[in-house]
Amino acid sequence: MENIKLTQYSHGAGCGCKISPAVLDEILNKQAHQQEFKQLLVGNHSNDDAAVYDMGNGTATISTTDFFMPIVDDPEDFGGIASVNAISDVYAMGGSPLMAIAILGWPVNKIPSYVAAKVLDGSRRACAEAGIPLAGGHSIDSPEPIFGLAVTGTVDIRNLKKNDTAQEGDYLFLTKKLGIGIITTAQKKGIVQEAHLAEARQSMLTLNRIGEKLGTFPYVHALTDVTGFGLLGHLTEMCEGSRLSAEINFEEIPRFDFLDEYVAQKSMPGGTQRNWDSYGSKISEISDYQRSILADPQTSGGLLLAVSEDKVEEFHQKMLANGFDLQPFGRMVPRRAKIVEVS
Repeated sequence: MENIKLTQYSHGAGCGCKISPAVLDEILNKQAHQQEFKQLLVGNHSNDDAAVYDMGNGTATISTTDFFMPIVDDPEDFGGIASVNAISDVYAMGGSPLMAIAILGWPVNKIPSYVAAKVLDGSRRACAEAGIPLAGGHSIDSPEPIFGLAVTGTVDIRNLKKNDTAQEGDYLFLTKKLGIGIITTAQKKGIVQEAHLAEARQSMLTLNRIGEKLGTFPYVHALTDVTGFGLLGHLTEMCEGSRLSAEINFEEIPRFDFLDEYVAQKSMPGGTQRNWDSYGSKISEISDYQRSILADPQTSGGLLLAVSEDKVEEFHQKMLANGFDLQPFGRMVPRRAKIVEVS
């Protein structure tokens, strides 16, 4: 295979391609009034990860889609990361994925078709790891390479998790480290160390399968995944939906320990500033360095969860048993002038 660098064919990368929160709000708020469906448990009325439809027998169907332009150069890794990222939306609802169909846009006159086949190979591998088939899909000729999935899942309604149901006093946890946007931008600029890129790649390729188990923990009050809007964006959605604020300790937030050198070289994606422009007024005063981490767009990021304050130790032990040594980095507090206060 010739040395084709997929990231050089796209103007954005991964979930950094997302339309900014402010623009997205404008688009959705200007929609005509939609018909109400009693069976639709989660839809456009909230900023959640997937739609959820009550099947009438105690279970619900989860439906979601996610796609983006290349976040890495290797086509199989691109297909795998895009697939893990899309499947994550089902896990973020506490559900189990059932099947996926592919969404492929390909510049057929610029990049050979066998490279697109490698993207699909990576997707099939990720789907197989999740225990689901890649059952079909749709493709178009597009100016830039695009790939993702539409995923269908299921959940016992008793285990359904949403992002707007946090409670006062809940402790906040995150299952993956921050900094994906910084590292992948460093790759695109040609300054990344291979070991650092490998660690970020492995994080993006790791399924958020633990979300299925978190759905069975009644003391996990709210759950979402952290993607293109950065930690602050998705935490703001959780706070606003729950009518609360959050206090977070920057030093306790999990992040890659090699980010400083890339931040010093201004290796930040454009999505960071777009994110901050959208919700920065809702956040307490923070340093430029903190902003570069907390507003950094994540691709296939971790799960953000709010856990009852009286169950933190039980939660910690159960997570240890599942291979996660998680420490709280903040708490949900009564509504304040700033949605998120960073110390």
